[in-house]
Amino acid sequence: MNLTSKQRAYLKGLAQTIEPVFSIGKASITPEVTDSVAECFNTKELIKGTVQKNCLDDVNEVARTVADRTRSTLVQVIGRKIVLYKPFKDEPEIKLPK
Repeated sequence: MNLTSKQRAYLKGLAQTIEPVFSIGKASITPEVTDSVAECFNTKELIKGTVQKNCLDDVNEVARTVADRTRSTLVQVIGRKIVLYKPFKDEPEIKLPK
């Protein structure tokens, strides 16, 4: 899913108030991490996660990989924080600007 700059800015604003729900550590991206992130999308459309300092992989590459594996959209990488968006299939809760 491609986001426009207005949609991306809107999601970034929403992400400021949410807490990280997943963390990627020393083992980097394992199937367990991917599964737990995918499970988060069962209840939320917008999630935030962190990449720990002991993860030696590039944060941007980790973010892109997690987004690809969970079929979500990478909204933002800021520092070691990742914001991902995946709308619900039936009825999206977050109404994106046109």
